[in-house]
Amino acid sequence: MDDTPDPAQNLIRFGWEEWVALPDLGLPAMRAKVDTGARTSALHAFDIETFGPSSAPRVRFTVHPVPGRDDLVIPCSAKIVDRRTVTSSNGESELRYVIASTLRVGEESWRIELTLTDRSTMASRMLLGREALKDHITIVATDRFLLPQLSYDVYTTSHVRRAAPNRALRIAVMSREDNYSTRRLVEEGEKRGHTVEVIDTTRCYMAINAMAPEVHYDGKRLPRYDAVIPRIGASVTSYGTAVIRQFETIGTFCVNGSEGITASRDKLYAHQLMARHRIGMPNTAFAASPKDTDSLMRLVGTAPLIVKLLESTQGKGVVLAETKKAAQSVIDAFRGLKANFLVQDFVKEAAGEDIRCLVVGGRVVASMKRTGAEGDFRSNLHRGGSAKVVRITKEERETAVRAAKAFKLNLAGVDLLRSESGPKVLEVNSSPGLEGIETATKKNIAERLYEHIEGKVRPTPVRSRRNLTDS
Repeated sequence: MDDTPDPAQNLIRFGWEEWVALPDLGLPAMRAKVDTGARTSALHAFDIETFGPSSAPRVRFTVHPVPGRDDLVIPCSAKIVDRRTVTSSNGESELRYVIASTLRVGEESWRIELTLTDRSTMASRMLLGREALKDHITIVATDRFLLPQLSYDVYTTSHVRRAAPNRALRIAVMSREDNYSTRRLVEEGEKRGHTVEVIDTTRCYMAINAMAPEVHYDGKRLPRYDAVIPRIGASVTSYGTAVIRQFETIGTFCVNGSEGITASRDKLYAHQLMARHRIGMPNTAFAASPKDTDSLMRLVGTAPLIVKLLESTQGKGVVLAETKKAAQSVIDAFRGLKANFLVQDFVKEAAGEDIRCLVVGGRVVASMKRTGAEGDFRSNLHRGGSAKVVRITKEERETAVRAAKAFKLNLAGVDLLRSESGPKVLEVNSSPGLEGIETATKKNIAERLYEHIEGKVRPTPVRSRRNLTDS
């Protein structure tokens, strides 16, 4: 008896149309037309752009996997395998990028090459050419869907987020300075396989219209970024937040939104916002009229008092008035300069120390205690202060997280004081520096930020409006 297996029993029967998946690209269900007359397979793609080093170029593109559903967009990226001229059945030639991906059909999977092209006018979003078909596949040209069927409904569930691959991202760091924080963000992003570009905020300009809002830079439209990390200096807050609003309009994920940055830079509004969310802070008062100086100080408490310019940064414009008379003199001087300022209670028990909590994605990822230089009540590192790692209490951790949440910031430096009545928030910083806290805590803060970004920019499920499966 001949035990040789019959090759016909191992054949996979393909119809002229089948359901397939491209898991490497985060595409769990697509309908593909099988065309043995075409040598190369093709995938519908638009917004195609290259990035990365010339030695290892990559391509980014987006896909509408469901015909007629242009609101469902899946962003993808892959290594460029080749660039090839493809001639269509009507004789037109097109130079296309070629990528490789795993093809999954039923229980079988194998690697194939795909060219990227706009197939929006085609009935199928994908074409399987003969190079992609294995030797043990037979085509039944009169039938379709001979293999297990999938469903477009998968795009309305959390499966899309879970199945999304760790694709390379294109990220912009909005910064005018070549400092430690900017360099670390570039270094860490590139180490994780992403392309990170530093963009000078003030060199951006915007096309503001309803149909096609854009951000331009040095004469060219900026590409479609997966995420933007704002590092906007206090001197350009107004213009910088306008640029961030434009990215928000386009739909780009911004680590910190324009609303949170604006609120954190307006010290008066920031304190009002914290009061609204019942976040502990030093007693604070504000007035415009010089007639209210004595009443203003009484609202805060007895001397010593802190007088703080609303536009102050890094400890500049912050004065400790140790007596009532000194406070009156400082207030009169600030008013003479037509400057806006706050008056705050001085938390004596803090003894010139504060705690910086670094919050990323709603979690405190690092904290350090900052101590002011000899004779200075301000603990800012830029003014000669020192820092060391510190263990914070549960209440301090919760306060820092609540403060970042109140400002809707995904990345925040929350500065607080330890007082007899619990933690008091001094400030919420929307562009916290990384050097001091990475040095003091020996933690990789940039890595934690990229982990948060990667989790946020996965393809987002679309709310189910109707059954997406075509018969």
